Amino acid sequence: MLLLSLRAAQAQSPPQPTRLTLPQALAAAEANYPKIRASIEQKTAAQAAVGVARTAYLPKADMLWQTNRATANNVYGLLLPQAVIPSISGPVIAADNGRSAWGSAAGVLLSWQPFDFGARRAEVDAARQGAAASDAVMNLTKLDVALATASAYLDLATAEQLATVSAANAERLEVFAKSLHVLVDNQLRAGADAAQADAGLAAARTQLIQARTTVAVRRATLANLVGTPGAQVEIDAASLLASPPQDAQVAGATTSHPAALQESALVKQQEARVNLLKRSYVPQFNTQTALSGRGTGTALNGVFPGGTNGLAPNTMNWAIGAQVTFPAFSILSIREQKKAQEANLRAEQARYRQTVDDLSTQVLQAQAILAGAREAAQNTPVQLSAARESETQQRARFQAGLATVVDVAVAESLLAQSEADDAVARLNVWRAFAGVAAARGDITLLTSAFGGQP
Repeated sequence: MLLLSLRAAQAQSPPQPTRLTLPQALAAAEANYPKIRASIEQKTAAQAAVGVARTAYLPKADMLWQTNRATANNVYGLLLPQAVIPSISGPVIAADNGRSAWGSAAGVLLSWQPFDFGARRAEVDAARQGAAASDAVMNLTKLDVALATASAYLDLATAEQLATVSAANAERLEVFAKSLHVLVDNQLRAGADAAQADAGLAAARTQLIQARTTVAVRRATLANLVGTPGAQVEIDAASLLASPPQDAQVAGATTSHPAALQESALVKQQEARVNLLKRSYVPQFNTQTALSGRGTGTALNGVFPGGTNGLAPNTMNWAIGAQVTFPAFSILSIREQKKAQEANLRAEQARYRQTVDDLSTQVLQAQAILAGAREAAQNTPVQLSAARESETQQRARFQAGLATVVDVAVAESLLAQSEADDAVARLNVWRAFAGVAAARGDITLLTSAFGGQP
């Protein structure tokens, strides 16, 4: 339903804003972002490869039909294997080199390998581990897109709050500049004070323009991630600012992270390939059943009956047998292939250990950042309250002639900075918590911390 509403909003002209909560934005990105759909198709292809590997257990049937028109001249002698001169069979007969006859052949060969010393099982296992790695890649892609979406959502929320702070600051400075001009016009203040106030107001308006531009850019980024590029996406920043993320269970082994699961599957895939090479230097057993027929328009005495003789097979044969092949001298190449594959296995094992170590470090770093963000969010209200009191007092002192324009400008700047710091600090708690969820490999921690809101 969310996808339909987003697409419907995009199709309207002019586009109507679509207001999204953070969990809704994450769900929309997972449903719509093309990178995720591509990873899902790659997972489907990897799973199909497992089915392809399993077909090696099935018997094979090769069928053939051919019809030709050719001369019947045959000679004795050896002909080395090649793919240019067509082969013919039968004794040498006296015939005119220019005469030709119909020939035909048809047959079916059914072959099956009853046992293979585990080679096919190793191939299936390698394909299965490849599918597991592809599944982990898909989950990792979903995690990356979810983290990018959460970051874009919080970036837009931060930009909107900074724009709101800039607008409030510009409004306060505008009121102050107007009141100061009244005093200057009545010769109660020097003209330099009015110029100073006008300069401060112009600077505040420039900051407001830049802040609104940043909002537009970040809104476009979020719209692209949720699958509605060009749509006017609105967010619910008030719910984020109202309260910090609720405590959620963040404990868990880093080995369950999609990146670790991917490396684990790749290690097992390399092990399966080593196992396959170990079973390559074995005899190959094949049972074969053949049914065939030949037709010719030439008799052994050189007579050419003509007509349609030879167009269809008229001499049938059948055969049942078993065949054993053994690659005796391939042991040298298999031995070297095995060494190379074992080296690949050790390299993949090292990458797995490095991935787990990096993820463990990321979790500790993310938790430290979250703790610092929570402390900062608890301190900024004190800073904001003091800045408001300072701004009020400086305005009163200015009206009483005890403070200068510079004093008021400094107080206004400190108030604007404190308002921005307070809003950013509260949003940074959410950003840090998203970092913890990403380090744990479970973005649902973020939606759980949202209080279960849709």
